[in-house]
Amino acid sequence: MSTVPTSRVTPEEYLAIERKSEIRHEYFDGEMFAMSGASFEHNTISMSLVGLLLATARARKCSLLSESMRVKISATGLCTYPDMLLTCDKPNFEDGHFDTLLNPQLIIEILSPSTESYDRGTKFRHYRSIPTLREYLLVSQDAPRIDRFALDVEGQWVLSDADGLDADIEIGVLDMKISLADVYATVEFDRQSDAKPT
Repeated sequence: MSTVPTSRVTPEEYLAIERKSEIRHEYFDGEMFAMSGASFEHNTISMSLVGLLLATARARKCSLLSESMRVKISATGLCTYPDMLLTCDKPNFEDGHFDTLLNPQLIIEILSPSTESYDRGTKFRHYRSIPTLREYLLVSQDAPRIDRFALDVEGQWVLSDADGLDADIEIGVLDMKISLADVYATVEFDRQSDAKPT
C-alpha cells in the first residue's frame, strides 16, 4: 500500500472513483491509498495457488477470487484487495455493482518487504473483524514459508506454519492440504537473492 493518501472522500465517493480508476486503491477513514504492482515472484506464487486450489474449490461450489476482487470490512470501513480470497457461502456484496465482497471465509496475502508488517499487523486486525472469516494465510515470496491463522471453536486465532519445500499446509475451509514444493515450484530463490542490493 502506498503511504501517500489522496484527499479525503466519503465511502460512496471512493467507490464511484474506484470503479472508473485504472489503478486500485485501498480506502480507510476518508483516505484513498494507491496500491503498487506485484513482482514476478508474487505473480508466479499467485498462479500456483490458483492451480492448486481451483479444482477443489469448484468441486465444493466455492468461489476462488483474485486480487481484482475488492473486499469491504464493514466493522472498520477498510476497503482493500486481498491477493486471493475464497467464499463457500452465497456471495454477499456491498451494493448492486457486485464488485465489493463482504463475506470471505479465506484470505491469502503474498508478502513483500513493503507490505509484510502491514499484512501481519494492522491489516490482519481489520480482517479479524469479518464475521465469516475462518482462515488467513501469509505466503512468503523470498523463502518457502507459509503462516496460517485459523479461527478455533473458542474464537481464538491459532497460528500454524509450514517452512521448507518438504512441508505442507492445511486449507481447512477446503478440507485439503497443499505442498509448499508445489506452491513454489517455479520460484527461483537464488535469482531473487542475486537481485537484492548489497
